[in-house]
Amino acid sequence: MGQKGNDRQIDNIEFVVSDIPRSRAFYGAAFGWSFTDYGPEYCEFTDGRLTGGLTTMGEIRTGGPLVILYADDLSETQARLEAAGAAIVKPVFAFPGGRRFQFLDPDGYELAVWSDK
Repeated sequence: MGQKGNDRQIDNIEFVVSDIPRSRAFYGAAFGWSFTDYGPEYCEFTDGRLTGGLTTMGEIRTGGPLVILYADDLSETQARLEAAGAAIVKPVFAFPGGRRFQFLDPDGYELAVWSDK
């Protein structure tokens, strides 16, 4: 997911898409985004300011992209979220470059937190 972000700040957004080459062509032509492939199921993009991802791993989220925050301490951040009332909907899992989990906020918005530690 690119370079390490700042603790507990929005760091990344992720679009689940059905066809990465089609999405690359669309966002490249429309906005001039740059891309880095990390295998057939994940492609990182940057618009020059924000980094994100295009992935075929998961269901297409018609409600919008997945907002991903960075945390220095993933366990502490998960405990803080649970204490605040968040529901963990995807337990911690590893991916190339780090680990992350996903949660629902009180209104049902799904977000994720990742760490390179």
